Amino acid sequence: MPIHTEKRVLPYTPGQLYDLVVDIERYPEFLPWCLGARIKSRQEDLIVADLIIGFKMFRERFTSRVTPDAAAGRIDVTYAEGPFKYLENHWVFEDHPKGCQIDFYVDFEFRNKLLQKVIEALFHEAVRRMVAAFETRAGVLYGASGAVISHQQGG
Repeated sequence: MPIHTEKRVLPYTPGQLYDLVVDIERYPEFLPWCLGARIKSRQEDLIVADLIIGFKMFRERFTSRVTPDAAAGRIDVTYAEGPFKYLENHWVFEDHPKGCQIDFYVDFEFRNKLLQKVIEALFHEAVRRMVAAFETRAGVLYGASGAVISHQQGG
């Protein structure tokens, strides 16, 4: 599957953006294709969460293991159960003179070959829309939004 990496500088604090991303229960309120979210267990250093994603005729539930590290400003996500062959994702939040630099990475592949083909055609645009949804949500929660610097790379 193609890998998507993206770095952005947003006019918010690393703590604000970290809190936004780690608030998994709220994803259905703003994240495209996220139809449901449920925390199965939560500890200081591990969250096990179910997400229900839907796109056209597809609807899938998957479980991920989220490792939040507020001190390091990092959130790592690994796949636990569901429709993927694999899923790896991370968010890194660093201080920047103009706010916070976000480093976002995602790589995944579905087991369902039909769903995989649909996603491959739309992968980079879908990920850009998801990242933009987090940016828009930050604007709603914390005030005026907008990328100061934006760099994205797909492969």
